[in-house]
Amino acid sequence: MATMNPHEILETIRMIDQENLDIRTITMGISLRDCVSDSMGRLCEKIYDKICRTARDLVRTGRDIEEEYGIPIVNKRISVTPVSMIAEGTGASDYTPIARALDRAAKEVGVNFIGGFSALVHKGYTAGDRTLIRSIAESLATTEYVCSSVNVGTTKAGINMDAVAEMGGVIKRAAELTAGQDGLAAAKLVVFCNAVEDNPFMAGAFHGPGEPECVINVGVSGPGVVKSALEAVRGKPFDVVAETVKRTAFRITRMGQLVAREASRRLQVPFGIVDLSLAPTPAVGDSVAHILTEMGLEMAGAPGTTAALALLNDAVKKGGVMASSHVGGLSGAFIPVSEDAGMIEAAEAGALTLEKLEAMTCVCSVGLDMIAVPGDTPAETLSAIIADEAAIGMINQKTTAVRIIPAPGKIVGDSVEFGGLLGHAPVMAVNRFGCGDFIRRGGRIPAPIHSLRN
Repeated sequence: MATMNPHEILETIRMIDQENLDIRTITMGISLRDCVSDSMGRLCEKIYDKICRTARDLVRTGRDIEEEYGIPIVNKRISVTPVSMIAEGTGASDYTPIARALDRAAKEVGVNFIGGFSALVHKGYTAGDRTLIRSIAESLATTEYVCSSVNVGTTKAGINMDAVAEMGGVIKRAAELTAGQDGLAAAKLVVFCNAVEDNPFMAGAFHGPGEPECVINVGVSGPGVVKSALEAVRGKPFDVVAETVKRTAFRITRMGQLVAREASRRLQVPFGIVDLSLAPTPAVGDSVAHILTEMGLEMAGAPGTTAALALLNDAVKKGGVMASSHVGGLSGAFIPVSEDAGMIEAAEAGALTLEKLEAMTCVCSVGLDMIAVPGDTPAETLSAIIADEAAIGMINQKTTAVRIIPAPGKIVGDSVEFGGLLGHAPVMAVNRFGCGDFIRRGGRIPAPIHSLRN
């Protein structure tokens, strides 16, 4: 069992004090498959009881580790089995009561978010999937801690365009139901292609069907550490930049693994993965965009941004896999707009557009993340944006996602404020040319030829 030695503790303290290093989340994955019932009331009761029983010591353990080692653990979270998989037997036409049970359990155990109000529909729907998707908007609007995700495509299956079309409307409705909060409910909903089962980051976390009964996954984040390291090699060739990022990612991941194993030991729950994702915050010195500017770009979005991000993402992964045998989740660089001070600056200055962000998602860890658009953006346009991102993921055999907020009543140039880690964002322009006829075709975009790898 790995333990923290004095040298590693001292190195970690330096990165925390000077470079904004933190454990972004300890996420406990909990299987709810044994909660299945044909009664909605009984199902909700069993879900609440199991989460409270299993995760009762999660927050306390995280705080104990923080105090003992001086390592900030920003979030303690829970992910559960995709709800559509466990609710179908009730025959209910609305799964909002389950979302409320999840919310009550999250409040009881004290976590920041709970993910898994989810459905996997990349090849088609079951009755439970349809019910869950119909329930998303109301569920997110009437709960505080629940997050939702829907997987609409994979490289193996292609893209379920019926689900893509439906999700545009769901996002729009979720935002409208929380108009007084700038569409906050939409910020808790992500649409995936190639979703992974062990992702500890919200809003996309769920406890996949291939996961064990219970597991501890840790997400580490250190954009400030990477930027600081690159300051020491300013003007050096890209080979040196890549090597510097790789070595820095090794150190960050090593810290994450040590914390993950310590939490696993104390909670007596198996250790799953360390997700080394450079997940930014609105705080100064904690920006992925500023890593890109440190490489020599005037601002994120300038020509060269995609190449710089590709180098960064690849070097992060290479460093991470050397530090742990169980690197998983998404692991790389996140580029959310509202959660990254440098991305916000770039969007406000006009350097960063939706189209440039789409290009950047070809080489980052996720996709179009935490982007605010005008409230009058048609649902079909939102669906088409999802389709574009899903196509990038499907063809490139990578995870892509869309978390977009059509802010009610807002226009280009306005800003939205979500607070906390969700930050704030300028409302960005969207291509206004129509795509409704394209989205209304429905059906399935077939899997690419390179999916036939057996």
